[in-house]
Amino acid sequence: MDHLGRMRRLQEQLSQQRLDSFLVSQLSNIRYLCGFTGSAGALLLTERDRRCFTDGRYTSQARQEVKGAKVVVGRTPPLLAAAQWLGKHRRNSRSRTPQILGIEGEYLTVAAQKRLKDALPAGFRLREAPPLIERARMVKDTEEIQHIRAAVVVGASLFPTALETIRPGVRENEVAAVMEYAAHKAGAREMSFATIIAAGCRSALPHGRASEQPIPSEGFVVCDFGVILAGYCSDMTRTVYVGRVGEDARDIYEAVREAQQAAIETVRPGVTVGEVDRAARNLLKKCNLAKFFTHSTGHGVGLEIHEAPRVAAGQKEVLCPGMVITIEPGVYIPGKWGVRIEDMVLVTEHGREVLTPTSKQFTAL
Repeated sequence: MDHLGRMRRLQEQLSQQRLDSFLVSQLSNIRYLCGFTGSAGALLLTERDRRCFTDGRYTSQARQEVKGAKVVVGRTPPLLAAAQWLGKHRRNSRSRTPQILGIEGEYLTVAAQKRLKDALPAGFRLREAPPLIERARMVKDTEEIQHIRAAVVVGASLFPTALETIRPGVRENEVAAVMEYAAHKAGAREMSFATIIAAGCRSALPHGRASEQPIPSEGFVVCDFGVILAGYCSDMTRTVYVGRVGEDARDIYEAVREAQQAAIETVRPGVTVGEVDRAARNLLKKCNLAKFFTHSTGHGVGLEIHEAPRVAAGQKEVLCPGMVITIEPGVYIPGKWGVRIEDMVLVTEHGREVLTPTSKQFTAL
């Protein structure tokens, strides 16, 4: 990973944003910029300096992982240690012009901001910085895409395990447990999120995490899962049917599958994410099912399971090569059933590549 390049590009933007320094506190952003994976850290960037602050628990780990920045191990919390260092090394200390410290306001609590202000000497002002790192993270480099591909393959390998386990009477959480055990055996550090196995009328819950409910003798089973491999997430959903299949079940499944395909075919550089969302909704509208599609069509995936861009109605972000998004339309009829199909899609120079290798044909068990 080009950690030094990432930090330098961010440093170059400080003056454009009228910031004298930038304090990064969100852990996935710290990892993206310098490689540190500990649970306590702060990364301070000025036009000339790059320093990663942590505590004594991570002395060896930080020195092994951090690239392109000097490691500072302190006895105070990393945010406060960064503030103290900044005060001590203040540029033009006699100047009456306040020094502007950019912070990630979305991730710092009011209490944390107060502690930070109290730790800084007079002459400093905090300012919420724009999402500079999040915008950089939207476009993945070659190495990131390799990690994502690997995570997608491991994630997809769990679906056959699910098919072998899903049977009437088996509890949803049993299916999830078997899949998660297989994921760890395959090398995953952890799951991207709590595995969703939602059967019968619970399939109408878009985020129906696996429960103790037994799988009924008839109905849809939504399986939504992913793994984290080398820090990068995967995410996929397949919906299968248990029991005797009626035409209404096939019809709703095919409507969702066609909506997903319509959205996928819209993905290419220069298209807005709102257009991708609209393609799925228009197809479901033709089937009189649009009112049952109650969430966005997708989201970015990378070091976190939900990243920018958000693939939703009205969103103006323009797709460009290197973005990795999910396409996951769904239909949820309360008290009856639900269907969702989800793939991860890479935006390429001339179109798109569906990374998820698993068939989407209707499957009855």
